[in-house]
Amino acid sequence: MSEDPKVKYELEYPVKCSKPLLFQFLSTPNGLAEWFCDDVNNKGDIYTFFWGETEQKARMIGKKADQYVKFRWLEDEEAGLKTFFEFRLVEDEITNDLSLWVTDYAYEDEVEESKKLWDSQINDLLHLLGSN
Repeated sequence: MSEDPKVKYELEYPVKCSKPLLFQFLSTPNGLAEWFCDDVNNKGDIYTFFWGETEQKARMIGKKADQYVKFRWLEDEEAGLKTFFEFRLVEDEITNDLSLWVTDYAYEDEVEESKKLWDSQINDLLHLLGSN
């Protein structure tokens, strides 16, 4: 199998709220529909994300309460790609400051655009949380 055509990147966002509250917005259909997309349905580990008339399906491939949630787009899975997008909650051991780390993959010429999209979406999330 050839190397994945997408490149991995990570973004870090400081968050001022509790881990359980933030995790609800990252791991539940209702929470995700508040900031990530217009609506979300799920059946088992398959989540269908809606943006207007567009829909995309992803499989939840990992989750640990108040720590992380990881999804893989079904179109990437069907193409044999090992890509994913992940939300990870990281707490500084000394200051107890909470950060949200977003890991995602994009084609090399789309990475900057993808980062800007995440910045916009996470800004919406932080606004909802009263954290920005």
